[in-house]
This record gives sequence, structure tokens and C-alpha cells, in this order.
Amino acid sequence: MFSGVFQHSIDAKGRTSLPAHFRELLSAQGADKLFITPDLIDPCLVAFAPSAWERLAEKVAAKSMFDRDIRLLSRAFIAPAQECPVDKLGRILIPPSLREHAGLVEEITWAGTVERIEIWTPQRWAEVQKTARAQETPQDLARRLSELL
Repeated sequence: MFSGVFQHSIDAKGRTSLPAHFRELLSAQGADKLFITPDLIDPCLVAFAPSAWERLAEKVAAKSMFDRDIRLLSRAFIAPAQECPVDKLGRILIPPSLREHAGLVEEITWAGTVERIEIWTPQRWAEVQKTARAQETPQDLARRLSELL
């Protein structure tokens, strides 16, 4: 399960370091890559460990190819996904089309969100955090958390 927020640099070629904590979690699963795709709601990317991506892809594949919503989901979320290996130094290359979607230049924020990792610009991450806290009171968030537990 991915958790934690980490800041890293990203170079002009799209190389960045995967946070050590996330590398350890991937390694424990016997994985050395992430599947990265554009988020459908926010201007960020989402990254999945191979096992989580496979479960998601199997669920989509089990649906009817004649279902328009499934086609749209496949075209917008599955098709643009890129398999991104982690090299021996812990670096990952984020392809240009994905960097462009998220506006990634110079700095990157990795945010673990249980089964996936969100990849943001630091500015957008700060904005989304501020918005999330402004829309819900701490009591509302605590109540929602207690409902889950």
C-alpha cells in the first residue's frame, strides 16, 4: 500500500527518482516497473504497480467492448498508459506525452494513495491539498474515516 508524499526533481528528458519507500514496496512485490497513465479527473498522473494494473485491466477487459462507456474509459485511461521500468539506480523515465498532461517540469510530487501513486507538480499538489482541506472540516474527515474503520 502506497503512502507518503515526496518531492523530487525531474530532468528535461523526464528522468526522476522513484522515492525509496515506493521502490521498497515494488521490490517486495517482485516488481521493477510502474504503469503510468493520465488521471481522468485531475491534471496529474496515476501510477500503478503491475499487480494492481493487471487487476484493473482484467476488470475492463471483462466488460463488453460494445459498451460506449468502456470504450471511452479504454481510450482515455488504458490506451495512454505507459510501462515505465525502474532502473538499478531507482530512476524512472516518464514519457513526454504523460509529462505534458501533468505539466511536469523541474520538480515532481509523488503522493501515495493506497493502491496507486499520484504524480503532480508541487504547485498543483499544494492547491489540491488546500482545496481538500477547505471543502471538508476536520470533523467531517474524521467521521468519514471512522465509517471506513
